[in-house]
Amino acid sequence: MKIQLYWLLSAALLLLPGKVDAANNKKPFVIPELQEWRGSQGMFTPTATSRIVYTGKDPSVVRVANQFADDYALMFGRRMMVVQGRAAAGDFVFSLSSDSRLGEEGYTMKITDRVTVTAPKSKGLYWATRTLLQLTEQQGNQALPKGTARDYPDYAIRGFMMDCGRKFIPMSMLRDYVKMMAYYKMNTFQIHLNDNAFKQYYNHDWSKTYSAFRLECETYPGLTARDGYYTKQEFIDFQEEAAARFVEIIPEIDVPAHALAFSHYKSELGSKEYGMDHLDLSNPETYTFLDALFKEYLGGDNPVFRGPRVHIGTDEYSNTDKKVVEQFRAFTDRYIKYIESFGKRACVWGALTHASGKTPVKVDQVDMFIWNNHFANPREMARLGYKLLSIPDEKVYIVPLAPYYQDHLDNEYLYNEWTPAHVADEVFDERDPAILGGLFAVRNDLVGNGISVKDIHYRIYPSLQTMAVKTWNARPTMSYVDFNAARMTLSEAPGVNLLGRINKMPGLVYETAEVLPGSRLPYSEIGYDYAVSFDLEAQAEEWGTVLFRSPNAVFYLSNPINGSWGFARDGYLNTFGFTPYPKEKVNIRIEGDPLSTSLFVNGRLVEKLDIQKRYYNGGKDSMNYIRTLVFPLEQAGKFKSRITNLKIYNQLQK
Repeated sequence: MKIQLYWLLSAALLLLPGKVDAANNKKPFVIPELQEWRGSQGMFTPTATSRIVYTGKDPSVVRVANQFADDYALMFGRRMMVVQGRAAAGDFVFSLSSDSRLGEEGYTMKITDRVTVTAPKSKGLYWATRTLLQLTEQQGNQALPKGTARDYPDYAIRGFMMDCGRKFIPMSMLRDYVKMMAYYKMNTFQIHLNDNAFKQYYNHDWSKTYSAFRLECETYPGLTARDGYYTKQEFIDFQEEAAARFVEIIPEIDVPAHALAFSHYKSELGSKEYGMDHLDLSNPETYTFLDALFKEYLGGDNPVFRGPRVHIGTDEYSNTDKKVVEQFRAFTDRYIKYIESFGKRACVWGALTHASGKTPVKVDQVDMFIWNNHFANPREMARLGYKLLSIPDEKVYIVPLAPYYQDHLDNEYLYNEWTPAHVADEVFDERDPAILGGLFAVRNDLVGNGISVKDIHYRIYPSLQTMAVKTWNARPTMSYVDFNAARMTLSEAPGVNLLGRINKMPGLVYETAEVLPGSRLPYSEIGYDYAVSFDLEAQAEEWGTVLFRSPNAVFYLSNPINGSWGFARDGYLNTFGFTPYPKEKVNIRIEGDPLSTSLFVNGRLVEKLDIQKRYYNGGKDSMNYIRTLVFPLEQAGKFKSRITNLKIYNQLQK
């Protein structure tokens, strides 16, 4: 009943953007919420002859027009012609204007018998196309409500940070996140490229503790992580693709703490006093090593780091020794200036209250990410002259399955109460020039906890939508209840479906009389909550026999370790205590939700793989381990058994 009510509410909300009352169209729903709207009466409906028209000869405008045409075709199955010249009724028209009040990212959109978009910069035109795509996908006939919008961001930097150091995130997924961020007008993506696990999960032995550096490295062969990394060229391509969508990639090499990957490579770099995840600031080799490392990605005519900013870390170094504090401050100052010597703007984690001292640290043209007010008092840092990014750990850190911070963000609180001006318990005036913007973060602290990239995305997506609102329009007028229902009516981005959603209405979404070995299904996967059922005439299967696979997961009829049923994703294998007898005939149902995966045989629950508590160090330490599965559907394996009466539901079965 709750699900039915949800979808009825969602359907009602879908009608809001195009609703015509006795006066004018109400402000339509998009993410982020439009800053200004003046409604008219009626709807604009594209026709078979509608075109995308641009004026002038600016190549950036032409590019935006073609991007809009491509995404429109991807989402709605028709690519409009892109032409230069005079517009007619039914057209979409893009041009640059001289309205400097809109800033670099603002735009004006007038929907009459045509759609006319103007902006001072092509970036504003691009954001307008995201608004148009969102409006269009909410109506079956691609109609748009007539009216005029003026839209512009409250904050210049809007984004999130992904910890790729402790959890490898495939490049394909990072590219999809750029598309999502662009779809919701978020413009900054921080990539945390190195980090390490906690040593208590590795027998308190630094030499065995997990660490990783995720970039291809030629200066130090063997430094690059073996369980997942990005080549230089694909990282360059990634940044350029992001820039084409007006998303800036901020690469982060985190030093001098969180640096176990470097002391694993060269042990003399590690601190014997503070732990091997701390670099030894008194060792000249530390500086020789890091100078060469940063130069590899910043130097030359074709640098790997392409954007205007580079993040150097500088968080959570010990402050127990005042001499070392001064060394840390000198280190921070040195690498700010070193980054600047390559023409980049340096970013740092706030640490200078924690590391209070006399050694000067460069302030001008430095961006400081305020994550914890005890480490860096935001008022003090603003007074010194740093430009601040609001990323308060207690409010906007996702740490999957951790007993500290948040497993899921409190999006209702963020939507109703938080803005980038709220830096933990310090509240600045809205649009204070010291605050550049806000981000949220995903920190994959607990290496080995079974979390998949799909689980991470399940946590990210609602927060990305929420934070997109609060960093663009800090004071939305729509209630959170309405927003939370309406947001699920939008796509993740053109051509992106990381959630694995099939159909919007709950129920049976696919069925087939028989699944033949090696055949392909029309869907790659189905996400939470789902049920997959079929009839099985079992045969003895070789170990490693696949039922279904997708790019993200494999479901086994006989897993390669012990031959029972199970599934693998992200390097984790989870198994059920079930193997059918040869020639046995049974009905199978597999159900998956965000916390568990369950196997039913003939309607009876055989096993539910839910969250396990795993203990270390004689029970002194523990970790939650999750066994979830976004079910793979793309291709059937080469099995001997007969699979019939396959049914796939996008809801759990009772």
